[in-house]
Amino acid sequence: MKNILLSLLWFPTLVNLFPYKSRKTKAIVLIIIFGILTLSCKQKNPLEKVLDSDTEKISTVINDIEKYEVQILYSQIDRDKNGKIIFSDYEFNVSDSTYFYPASSVKFPIALIALEKLNELQNSGISINKGTTFILQRDTLYTTIEDEITKIFAVSDNQAYNRLFEFLGQDYINKKLQSKNLSGQISHRLSALHAHNPKTQSILFKNVKEDSTVVYHQESIDNVHPPKLSLKKLLKGKGYIYNDTLLQRPKDFSEKNYLPLRSLHEMMKRIQFPETFTEKLRFDLSRKDQEFVIKAMNTLPKEAGYDKKEYYDGFVKFFMFGDTKEDIPEHIKIYNKVGYAYGYLTDCAYIKDTKNDIEFILSATIHVNENEIFNDDNYQYDEIGIPFLAELGRQIYDLEKLRKK
Repeated sequence: MKNILLSLLWFPTLVNLFPYKSRKTKAIVLIIIFGILTLSCKQKNPLEKVLDSDTEKISTVINDIEKYEVQILYSQIDRDKNGKIIFSDYEFNVSDSTYFYPASSVKFPIALIALEKLNELQNSGISINKGTTFILQRDTLYTTIEDEITKIFAVSDNQAYNRLFEFLGQDYINKKLQSKNLSGQISHRLSALHAHNPKTQSILFKNVKEDSTVVYHQESIDNVHPPKLSLKKLLKGKGYIYNDTLLQRPKDFSEKNYLPLRSLHEMMKRIQFPETFTEKLRFDLSRKDQEFVIKAMNTLPKEAGYDKKEYYDGFVKFFMFGDTKEDIPEHIKIYNKVGYAYGYLTDCAYIKDTKNDIEFILSATIHVNENEIFNDDNYQYDEIGIPFLAELGRQIYDLEKLRKK
């Protein structure tokens, strides 16, 4: 409002520049310009309103954006009279060319691409599906694609990701991302020996429930080493621990996984609302597989058989509930994938409140590493990072409750 009042000082001068002789015409022009300015002031980015909050959990971070490397994407969701989805997108400090470590958020595309590959194999006449039992060449566990995807979303299991990684291989993963115009480069397994090995393990799919016959044998795949990343801020911190020794030089992330926030956000839109995208940009999943993965994204640890005390509802639901061990109300559904490692915390979520008719998509990342040393397990996840993401989710939710649709 202050800016509007100040602008009135120069409006008469502006209007006098128009070649109108009539005072009435000049007055009309003045009213129109004033109306446009008033409307533009009202259309303030809603993220700015939330981030202007004096709540300590938010202000502590927002007062030092560069230090905490915050990026945020927020999509309001509306429907026209025909039910067609309309997105209103807002962003804060988002940059695809500025690197942050995506950690376990890379499990999101791997789950989708694994289902897509299954679909391709089925279409080529191979009789396997997400419930078919398989075992890796150097593994001891018989499992299924379905079980591994459930573990990925329920508790962010690293071994589940690694098994799907072996099924896909770097070349296939990155080709799929590229084909959908999604920036990113998946280079390695997580918490594994030989994480960057370009050769995958062979896999046997067996009909265990009947006669244990091999229904499909996938040979090991030779992949090409992905090139080093060429992005901003790949060298991070003052030092890092390696083999129990502190090396006093920045840590190089140029050979790590890369998945920008915008790609995560776009994936969430495409899996939740595939009809809003062209066929080329969608994930090629059957209706049943799409319903399965959406359900898996909402699965709480207790619903997947994990101990509720250790794996509470908000364990991998950072937005709104990450900083509490209370149960998530049944009417609030959070379909998401988080990542946390090296002091980075990321969450990408579609949040829906069935009781209050609220739905929105929110993605954010933050880095909390006060001493700038990596691998020392001294990160401020619980003190700063998760409280920020939880409060951000609550503030956006409160904004949605007041928003007219």
